[in-house]
Amino acid sequence: MKRLHHTILLLLCLAGSRPASAQQTEQPPPAAQPGSMGDFTLTLKVSQDIVDFTVDNLGNIYVLNSDNQLKKLSPRGDSLAVFNDVRRYGKITFIDATNPLKILVYYREFTTVVELDRFLNLINTVDLRKQNILQAKAIGLAYENNIWVYDELDAMLKRVRDDGTLVDQTTDFRQLFDSVPDPTIIRDRGDLVYLYDPAKGVYIFDHYGTLKTHLDIRGWKDFNVIGKNLLGHDDTQFYRYEPGTLNMLEQPIPADYQGAIHIDITPTVIYVLKKSGLEVYSRK
Repeated sequence: MKRLHHTILLLLCLAGSRPASAQQTEQPPPAAQPGSMGDFTLTLKVSQDIVDFTVDNLGNIYVLNSDNQLKKLSPRGDSLAVFNDVRRYGKITFIDATNPLKILVYYREFTTVVELDRFLNLINTVDLRKQNILQAKAIGLAYENNIWVYDELDAMLKRVRDDGTLVDQTTDFRQLFDSVPDPTIIRDRGDLVYLYDPAKGVYIFDHYGTLKTHLDIRGWKDFNVIGKNLLGHDDTQFYRYEPGTLNMLEQPIPADYQGAIHIDITPTVIYVLKKSGLEVYSRK
């Protein structure tokens, strides 16, 4: 996937730091003065009851309403599909649309992952409790179409198959860290897995479960990974950082985006969820 364009975030080449080695905390360079945003305009507004959303790599939008109903919208906002089985597993906690042919819907209350096809039809249900995973805050799509799960009770990152059976797992985090991470987001990108804990930073593992590095990046919202670039924001700034480099990028959040519940950035589109609905800003 292409890097986020420089009109979104100003590239800052900063000296005075070094890349992190394996199992070493990398201190990202300090932020410098930001540049101009520009180049994006409001192209779509979905004025619906939306409490959360995600997008896939085809530009389709998956919106969740307060009644726990999941809808799939086209890039133009047209309704494509609806998932209405809203009561069986309680409240939807997380939606992963990394693979548009296999949407993961996670119900934390029942520690259950529901898999949907591109029409939001049910294709599989994974009850993690059958593998004695009783408490899991974060899940995410893994390579080979498996599922990553952070087991809070065992303090391990685990990879499970569609039938829920365990494929592999990391070393107990209590043996790796003085303070155990509590990740809220898992992203599998390339040959690396990124766990984000807003209070402790980013933990990067390879597919064999070996810790590569820890980045002391805290307090970001809507953490994501595009290519090798880490994206996020706080209440006032957008950030982008490429691990192992001297490039930290920051940009003030435009006034039009202020007060957003959730922001998702792609190379050509920025999605901004507000109380009034979802706003989509596209490159001019």
